[in-house]
Amino acid sequence: MENSQTGIRTPSLVLGGARSGKSSFAESIVCRFPPPYVYVATAQPLDEEMRLRIRLHRDRRGEMWETIEAPLELVAVLEALSGRGKPVLVDCITLWLSNMLCSQSTAPEAAVDRLCQTIEALDYPLVIVSNETGAGIVPENPLARRFRDLSGFTNQRLAAVCPSAYLLVAGLPVRLKG
Repeated sequence: MENSQTGIRTPSLVLGGARSGKSSFAESIVCRFPPPYVYVATAQPLDEEMRLRIRLHRDRRGEMWETIEAPLELVAVLEALSGRGKPVLVDCITLWLSNMLCSQSTAPEAAVDRLCQTIEALDYPLVIVSNETGAGIVPENPLARRFRDLSGFTNQRLAAVCPSAYLLVAGLPVRLKG
């Protein structure tokens, strides 16, 4: 959908490597819409480093953002946000995938299918952040290879259902489509 006020096509997918600037760029897209905003966080504060990262992200966003934590139930949260009309940022898909792989509670491919179906039916602006994990070496262990392959599969599926997509390289957005 294209927003008539902003000219922005959403849902939008923002890809990039670690520390590429993808989260800040995604936030800047969402902030082109009128507030308030919703931040759907998939990270889990399992150690001190992750708690610090989460705190820094929250501090950067400020008070105009409502944060909803969804380490596993991302699809249910996105469905529940329908009808509210608030712009939503999901950060990030690869943490969500990692959470599913580690919990072994859900078939990740089926969850990705549900996510893509849900995204196509949403009635609010959505920006999705995901890591580009396929540009490195082949991991040495089966779980890491499974994660890398699942991430690539998921990013392809998301890019297919999102009318706009960007790749962040060294803090610079490269428009892939839209």
